[in-house]
Amino acid sequence: MANVFLDTGLLDKAIVFAVKAHRNTERRGKGFPYVVHLMEAVEIVATMTSDQELLAAAMLHDTVEDTDVTIEDIRHEFGERIAALVNAETDSYPEGVSEEASWKGRKEAAIHRLRNVSKEGKIVALGDKLSNMRAIARDFARQGDGLWNIFHVKDKALHEWHYRALAEALSDLQGTEAYSEFVALINRVFGEK
Repeated sequence: MANVFLDTGLLDKAIVFAVKAHRNTERRGKGFPYVVHLMEAVEIVATMTSDQELLAAAMLHDTVEDTDVTIEDIRHEFGERIAALVNAETDSYPEGVSEEASWKGRKEAAIHRLRNVSKEGKIVALGDKLSNMRAIARDFARQGDGLWNIFHVKDKALHEWHYRALAEALSDLQGTEAYSEFVALINRVFGEK
């Protein structure tokens, strides 16, 4: 069967934009380009929706947090809906406070945002969080608890709290394969609850 036409212009634009924004950046401790994580997030979101704006937001979800791109840049290039979806996925870093010292407060704020965001925002967030959890599960299988040393916060219990709280905040997505996989990986790494 031949491929069916699908207008992917918006996603294509987001891919090019994100690749440029993240160029020459390694995924922390992985040895591969950062953009691989973004593509995986898009693939996960695509299992839940074909909405091109959600796919584009998944591709752009880390541009404001991890590059020089601003939310205004996203709004200008991609519109208000995508900017709002990206903004819901963006941590705010307090000035003059280290990543480690601000970690728990940033994660609490992100969990609070996810509890109150639209279902579409939760879909984009799950793309990111499941991609992260897949990487953690792979590293945990190889390294055991030594894997926590690549993070700013090295306490496994804090990571467990974070991922279980994310699962609760994203529970509107129960019934999707992505959510089921997310919870299964959390239980594989941290143990059944």
